[in-house]
Amino acid sequence: MPNRAALVTGASRGIGRAIAELLGEEGYDLTIAARRPASLQETAEVLRGRGFNVEHVAANLADEEGINEVVARHRDRYGRLDVLVNNAGVGIGATAGEHQTKYVAMQLDVNVRSIVLFYRECLDLLKAAGAEHRSAQVVNLASIAGKSPQPWLSVYSATKAAVIAYTVAMNKELNGDGIKSAAMCPGFVDTDMTEFVKGQVSPEDMIKTTDIAEAVRMLLRVSPACVIPEIVFGRPGESV
Repeated sequence: MPNRAALVTGASRGIGRAIAELLGEEGYDLTIAARRPASLQETAEVLRGRGFNVEHVAANLADEEGINEVVARHRDRYGRLDVLVNNAGVGIGATAGEHQTKYVAMQLDVNVRSIVLFYRECLDLLKAAGAEHRSAQVVNLASIAGKSPQPWLSVYSATKAAVIAYTVAMNKELNGDGIKSAAMCPGFVDTDMTEFVKGQVSPEDMIKTTDIAEAVRMLLRVSPACVIPEIVFGRPGESV
């Protein structure tokens, strides 16, 4: 395979880190981004220790300037983009009468707005990859909450439903340019984001970060003629 490059947001831990590790194993040069510099640096060092080529950029992805910096650093380092993983996300629970404006805005900005801006800023690179091999891939982390919205997580659920809808629209708009988009919709995954529910669901019974990463591997291996717009990850006995 010729040199290929991937950009993964929210990559310092959890699902993003697992996907970054898999992409490194698959031979992709990597740019990883996250908000916390210390944990991002630690992840970058681990990935480099495995022999992967890694650029890491600490940035607030609720901020347009932060997004622009991530893309600019990736462009300067590699000059191409074959896989974009929009994984960064935030969930803050509240009832209808308790929503704080700043937390509503944060979820909208990180979970939805950042994805729109990453498409915009990366589009020329993705189109170049699509013209080359017809399989440029964007992975958008949604949630099963976007399929079955939940009380208390109402704003989070709404943002993830928006991710699913935006993914559908991007396939209709960009498939002709060789760019595919897939929305990942997992239930509870064993990460620090699900600490709030681990008293009711044990970590052993949760989906693993490697399960999500393996689905990304499948997306990379299907033919250019195959578009997989959505993958739902459930646990045994769970229904959407």
